[in-house]
Amino acid sequence: MKLARIQTHILRYPDPNDLHRERMTVLARLETGDGTVGWGEAIAMWPEACRATVLLIEEGFAPLLLQAGDVTPEQCWRKMREHSWWYGEGGIACFALSAVDMALWDIQGKMEGRPLSALWGRVHERLPANASCHVNKASLSACIDEALGFFSAGFRSVKLGLGKKSLSTVGHDPESSIALVAGLRREAGGDAEILVDVGNGLRWDALTAIDTVRRMAEHRIGWIEEPFYPTHWQDYRALKRALSVPIASGEREWTVSGYQRLIDSSTVDVVGVDPARAEGITGFREIDRRVGAAGLTVNAHAWSTAITTAASLHLSLASANARLLELKPFPVAVQQELVAEPVRQMDGFTSPLNGPGLGVEVDEAVVRRLRYTV
Repeated sequence: MKLARIQTHILRYPDPNDLHRERMTVLARLETGDGTVGWGEAIAMWPEACRATVLLIEEGFAPLLLQAGDVTPEQCWRKMREHSWWYGEGGIACFALSAVDMALWDIQGKMEGRPLSALWGRVHERLPANASCHVNKASLSACIDEALGFFSAGFRSVKLGLGKKSLSTVGHDPESSIALVAGLRREAGGDAEILVDVGNGLRWDALTAIDTVRRMAEHRIGWIEEPFYPTHWQDYRALKRALSVPIASGEREWTVSGYQRLIDSSTVDVVGVDPARAEGITGFREIDRRVGAAGLTVNAHAWSTAITTAASLHLSLASANARLLELKPFPVAVQQELVAEPVRQMDGFTSPLNGPGLGVEVDEAVVRRLRYTV
């Protein structure tokens, strides 16, 4: 492919999955000389990070790639990494690289007339759908009722995000978190899969985590996610030695080399990778290869716009190491309005998108409506 144009858009939108608080992201729109358009995303989230991501794309990567001639996504990925060698081992550079790389793969699939998962060799025909939600209702019973509603809607599993901004204290301390898991298990029954995401809002030490997760395990949780700050290896090792509950982590890693260090630490069972953060689709596929070689599970983050969700679906369908796909359980403009056919769960599963490339058609009128101008 030979690129002719690279544009960026910062979007700002209210998210009902997060009490209608405003969220932000960066879209990259790439176009070839023959008019083929590809879309990618960088989940930079904060205004200053979004502006910095746009700057790196427009003033760093765009001139490089527009002058590169006929290139493949992998060649562009290497060029961007080499160009940003001084500042690119993580951080904003990985956001920028991810958005451009995702758009390049969208173009590649369109040029070949095939969905990306088919282009790479589809492993799964469909994947179980997980409802990933923040625990933010006003009471324990309301939080449990909300999660039960996701099961009733057909989701095969629910992931409870603890420690988020909330209307109550549910999930913000060990006792209420354990009560939430116990109550949901009691009401949902024995077959419902419950996952727990500790997240960024809580700071457990090793002893607190071991006691809390042990008591949650009495109610059969599928995994415990991000129980500690990413670099607290000793705490992760202590938890893994003490309990058999699978540990998930990786949401805040940036690079292939960073994920290799995580894999080598032998502290996690489920490796979370965001293609809109961690060196794009090319980076995800290399990380996934290494996850498989280590006998671990990969979990693609899809919790932003329909563009990243589509990328995560294709990557997961093409991975022997994936076992589910997380979805936002509530409608939001950047999912249901941004593209003509967003990823949905049906009867508890997500199925392949059959259009070429990412398989989603972006409505540019919605992009303009949600665009944030600095």
